[in-house]
Amino acid sequence: MEVSNAKLKAIILFFAHNTNKRYLGKVKLMKLMYFMDFKHVKNYGKPVTYDTYVKLDYGPVPSLIKNLVDDTAGGYETVLTDTISFESPKGTAMEKVIPKRQFTEADKKLFSPTELEVLSNVCARFKDATTKEIVDESHKEAPWKEVELYKEIPYTLAAHDKDCNVSEEAIDLLSNLV
Repeated sequence: MEVSNAKLKAIILFFAHNTNKRYLGKVKLMKLMYFMDFKHVKNYGKPVTYDTYVKLDYGPVPSLIKNLVDDTAGGYETVLTDTISFESPKGTAMEKVIPKRQFTEADKKLFSPTELEVLSNVCARFKDATTKEIVDESHKEAPWKEVELYKEIPYTLAAHDKDCNVSEEAIDLLSNLV
């Protein structure tokens, strides 16, 4: 299973309109995706996007979503071109996410109640977090700590964190349902 283009756009817009725009760059966006997916796994046994996460230097990243975001930021035409653009604030290396439209009621209807709950909680937790702060938080999580650099991060590793409410077996079963 994979996330639809409409739902991915809605996720990005939700983050863009519910976190401090000053700190929302590509790296922070990838960490917000990670925390959303893995928090949903920890609470409900399955991710929101079903993307494959990989351990990189700055923390876990959703591989397909990262490629789409990178291509969009690089000026290529992608499914995200009508939703976001990027700018680099003077004197920084940041590629700041700029939403091209508001998050709408139609976007909201793409989410289950549990997904909206997790999206809201992740935004509340990291609303004013800088990139460094959210990266540091991702490095405290078992899914990042227990995998070698550049390797895939299984969703089942969420069960190794103390805040997980679902067994590893249940996560394995639920995250692989099609």
